[in-house]
Amino acid sequence: MKINTKDLLSAAILISLALIGLWLNMDHTMGTARRMGPGYMPWLSFMLQLILGCIVLGFSLFSGPDPLEKWTSQEVAFLIAGGVVGMAAGIGAAHMPGWFSSGWNPLGIGMFVGCMVPSIVKSWRPLFLISAAFALFGLMLEPVGLMAAIAASVALSALADETHKPLGVLGLVVFLCVLCWAVFIYELDIRVPVWPQF
Repeated sequence: MKINTKDLLSAAILISLALIGLWLNMDHTMGTARRMGPGYMPWLSFMLQLILGCIVLGFSLFSGPDPLEKWTSQEVAFLIAGGVVGMAAGIGAAHMPGWFSSGWNPLGIGMFVGCMVPSIVKSWRPLFLISAAFALFGLMLEPVGLMAAIAASVALSALADETHKPLGVLGLVVFLCVLCWAVFIYELDIRVPVWPQF
């Protein structure tokens, strides 16, 4: 066996997050593929992530060696700071009135803030800006609607790539908005706000 440390760690992260997500999703109604409940898409996403993690795990046992690079003190400091600041933001949001403390919003706010802090370091930027974009999508979906949530999360995740082109990002936003509207709103009739509800 030639263990690839990077792939092994990636597989562990994918599998762990998928199992946590599946566990958190147990309270939601599943529904069917045609009449999806609130738990169907998260379940499907986490199952695909779990399968991908298992595939990466299998490849990691035979594609090495590929050791991890040593983290710099700056990377470690910003990673720890992200965890601390994110936890503080989530706890603070839970004690605020209104939207901030309703439902899962404190967790989403904590995750968003916690991911934005390490993304200050260039080496962490791709991982944490894309993760922050997922949290931002979840936070924005109800209050401002699907289209704005897609646009904001795509724009934020595009910042992870220094070579991104604004026209390409705009094209991706338009494509994803049309695709998501056609699939989830028109075809599957999923009840989420499409536009801001004022």
